[in-house]
Amino acid sequence: MARMGIRNRCVAAVTAVALGLLCAAGVARAAGEPAALFKIATIAPEGSTWMKLMHELDTRVREETGGQVGFRFYPGGQQGSDLDAMRKIRSGQIQGAGLTGVGLGEIEPSLRIMELPFLFRSEEEIALAHQTLDPIFEERLTRRGFHLIGWAEVGFVYLFSQQPVRNIADLRAQKTWLWEGDPLAEALLQELGVSPVPLNISDVLTSLQTGIVDAVYATPYACLSLQWFPRLSCMVDLPLTNSLGAVVVSDVAWQRLTPDQQAIVTRICQDIFARLIDATQQQNEEATAAITTRNITKIAPDAAAIASFQAVGHRVWERLVGRLYDRELLDKLTGAIAASRRERGLPE
Repeated sequence: MARMGIRNRCVAAVTAVALGLLCAAGVARAAGEPAALFKIATIAPEGSTWMKLMHELDTRVREETGGQVGFRFYPGGQQGSDLDAMRKIRSGQIQGAGLTGVGLGEIEPSLRIMELPFLFRSEEEIALAHQTLDPIFEERLTRRGFHLIGWAEVGFVYLFSQQPVRNIADLRAQKTWLWEGDPLAEALLQELGVSPVPLNISDVLTSLQTGIVDAVYATPYACLSLQWFPRLSCMVDLPLTNSLGAVVVSDVAWQRLTPDQQAIVTRICQDIFARLIDATQQQNEEATAAITTRNITKIAPDAAAIASFQAVGHRVWERLVGRLYDRELLDKLTGAIAASRRERGLPE
């Protein structure tokens, strides 16, 4: 019995030591993580300019908050689609995501006003739109339970096809891709009289290879990086729309930061995302040069065709009032752009 008691005490002692070591290891691991860690999903691939800047964001935030706040990014669509990411944010599995306009529209439909077809003619007009509407957007996102940490404009979207598209009639002869579940693109193609082929973006390359579609829309950089361009031959030299992107986090998670921490993150994000937009514009310019040097020919619509496309765009703007945004928001945006064009002596 005495030996049994000694053995039990020894086992207890060893167990206590083992548990102590495990607890110490757990404390050490926890000590290496920020008290406030934002896990962020994104479809941007590792190694891209987007991810390089996001890693810089994380490093700077950790340094300036003394390791109390940080970001962990899950690139390359590891967390699924925009809708998957939002579902995980709401369940608390992750705290944020880099979203396309499609995903942002699922949170707050009025944000899609920034992607209306044939609305913007320059990056300066997009910047003016943000200056005019961002306070409204940020308030609406907060009301939906999200906090905006930065806009990540993707750039102007163009139509790419296997056969030349010089006007609306030419476009109707194409098998045109529709991003499945996108109400804005669907409204535009319906107004154009196009019968689209709805597909997830991940299925586009295979569909181009098999002939299911022969016309797509994308930024030049996306067309290059997604390897769509070898299956295409023409680019309509008329911006179709502006492609919106942003990084949002759960407002619940954001409110856990102290006011000083929020100020630090906001200041760093302003620098990072401004540089990201500049880099994206440069990448689109370089991608345009790359693909038009290889196998893509620019097709310039004539004045009559441009007017026809723009008329369709105006009808889409009106069609979506009450569905995606209200009349007041549309008038505010179009009024600001028209006033800017008058000041610069440009046609409205």
